[in-house]
Amino acid sequence: MKIVGFETNKGVRLGVVEGDSVIDLQAVDASVPGDLGEVLRRGQGDLTPLADLAKKAPASARLPLAGLKYALPVARPGKIICLGLNYLDHVKEGPQRDNIPKFISIFFRVLTSMVPHLQPLMRPVKSIQLDYEAEMVVIIGKRVKHLTMENATDCIAGYSCANEGSVREYQRHTTQWGMGKNFDRTGSIGPWMVTADELPRGGKGLKIMSRLNGNTMQSSNTDHFMFPVAESLVYLTEGMTLEPGDILLTGTPSGVGHARKPDPVWMKPGDVCEIEVEGVGVLRNPIEDEKV
Repeated sequence: MKIVGFETNKGVRLGVVEGDSVIDLQAVDASVPGDLGEVLRRGQGDLTPLADLAKKAPASARLPLAGLKYALPVARPGKIICLGLNYLDHVKEGPQRDNIPKFISIFFRVLTSMVPHLQPLMRPVKSIQLDYEAEMVVIIGKRVKHLTMENATDCIAGYSCANEGSVREYQRHTTQWGMGKNFDRTGSIGPWMVTADELPRGGKGLKIMSRLNGNTMQSSNTDHFMFPVAESLVYLTEGMTLEPGDILLTGTPSGVGHARKPDPVWMKPGDVCEIEVEGVGVLRNPIEDEKV
């Protein structure tokens, strides 16, 4: 099942994508929350009620997918957790090439740094070094702590795509990456969430790529994670409670713009960047200059 957030003049709503149409779940039952995180909290990760609503939706609840104004898959995630240096080939193309990590690198993004599918990413006034990063996204469905390898992936509600856009100049100012990772509207998540039952456990074996203006820049597979999803969830929950609607970005493979030879490739106004994860979909965003 593909669950999509979208905007209307009545606010953010949830839909189920079927072919080239979207079932507006609030048009079937007005009590359905517009935030997938809230649906997951209320149902302890059980999305069966949404599937049941979609099955009995009248024709009047169906909207064309074309022209939909997308919202983030989770409107207000409690946490946006990011894994850095999770593909060895990406480690080797960057400044940490001689320092292969023994543990997962973790940082966080704020909600204002993210936009949905088809909304423009903003190249900031302060730097031209806006880089693309293709990533698979894990969306948490249940409240969990102290997971084990046996049950870690049971908490996953589904998967999405991300462009974990980075302002490299600011990322390199210090050893802490937070500033370069959190400029307004420099990253994206979408276009929707595909429920976990439709993909391999832990999102294993999925092709992942980025394209800039139709040219393939990154091409890899989630089998190449240094720290696979289950291991990452176990590690994270040694210290923090994961909540329904929390989002985990799982790292990017090699081919990013800053490592391009002979010259770096940065996203610039007029470009279109696409992130594709096999079985999930294609996240697409145009690039614009920040307006001040």
